Amino acid sequence: MNTMRLFLKGIPVVGLAVMMSCNQGGDKAANAVQTDATSKKEMVRVMELQYQEVARSIEYPASLEGFEEVHLAPASPGRIEAIYAEVGDRITKGTALVQMDRTQLHQAEIQLKTVETDFKRLDTLAKVGSIAQQQYDQLKAQYEVAKSNVDFLRENTRLLAPFSGVISGRYFEAGELYSGAPNTQAGKAAVLSLVQIDRLKAMVALSEKYFPLVRNGMEVAVLTDIYKDKAYTGRVYRIHPTIDPMNRTFNVEIQIDNREGLLRPGMFCRVTFDLDKEEAILLPSMAILKMQGSNERYLFIERSGIAERIGVTIGKRYDDDVEVFSDELKTGDRVIVSGQSRLVDGVAVEVVQ
Repeated sequence: MNTMRLFLKGIPVVGLAVMMSCNQGGDKAANAVQTDATSKKEMVRVMELQYQEVARSIEYPASLEGFEEVHLAPASPGRIEAIYAEVGDRITKGTALVQMDRTQLHQAEIQLKTVETDFKRLDTLAKVGSIAQQQYDQLKAQYEVAKSNVDFLRENTRLLAPFSGVISGRYFEAGELYSGAPNTQAGKAAVLSLVQIDRLKAMVALSEKYFPLVRNGMEVAVLTDIYKDKAYTGRVYRIHPTIDPMNRTFNVEIQIDNREGLLRPGMFCRVTFDLDKEEAILLPSMAILKMQGSNERYLFIERSGIAERIGVTIGKRYDDDVEVFSDELKTGDRVIVSGQSRLVDGVAVEVVQ
C-alpha cells in the first residue's frame, strides 16, 4: 500500500520535469529562429533622391472649330434663282455661290439711270449758274440714294464667298423662297454655310490662376483620340480679357494648322499648356509600390542599413519616371529601387552595386 502511494506521488514530479524540459527546448528553437531572422539582410539597390526641373503642364478638353465660319444669307427675304455649290465643295474666295431674284435690282437700276440722266443735265446748268443751288442739291441727294440702293441690292442678290473654305451646309434649293427664319445649328438663318478648315481653332476655358502665365504666341500640344500617334502643335492667338465670375475662368483661342486636312470641325481634342518650370521629385515607376486592395502608394528608403517605409502620392508620369509627393522625403535620401517588393518596414537591408 505504501509502495503504491510513492509511485503515484512520483508521477506529477516526472511530468513536470518533462514539461520544463520541453519548454526550454522550445525557447531555444524560437531564439534560434529569431537570431537567424535578424541576421539575414535583404539585398537591395538604391538611388540618391535629387530634385529635377520639369515643365508644369495642364491639360484641358476642347472641340475643334473652323477658324472662320459664315452663314451666307441675303439681307431680305426673296426667291432663290440659283445655288452654285453643294455640301463638301471646296470654294475659293470671291466665288459666286447664290443668285437671288433680281426684280428689285432691275427696277432700282432703271430708277438710277433716270435720276443719273437728270442729275447730269442739272450739273451742266449748275456750272453756268442757270439753276438754283437748292434744286441741284436735292437732285444730287436723290442720285446718291438711288446709287446706294443699287449697290446694296447687287451685294445681296449675288452672294460671294468671303474666304476660301468648304461648304458645310445647304438649306434651300433653287426656286424656293428664302424666308429669313433661323435654320442652322448656330440658330442663324442661311442659304449656305461656309467653313474654313485648312486652319482650325479650339476654345479653351482656363482657370483664372493661369491668367498671368498664358501669352499670345505660346505653343501648345493638341492631341485627338482619332489620331492617337500624331501630335499637333497649336498656338495661342487670342486671350479674352475678362474672367467669367460664375466659374472663374477665361477663354483662350488656339490656332491649329490643318493643311493636311486630317482634322475636322467638331472633333474632340485635348490641349496641353506648358505653363511654367519647377523642381519636382521624379523616381522610377518601379520604385513605387501599391497596397493591395487600395490606392495607397508607398516606397522604401534605406537609412543606416534599415528599410523605412514612406507613404507617397503620385503625380504626372514622365516616360518611365513618375512624380512623387511626400513631406517625409528630402534631398539625399537613398530610395530603394530594386528588391523592395520583399521588404517590410524595419527590416535589415544591404545595399549592393
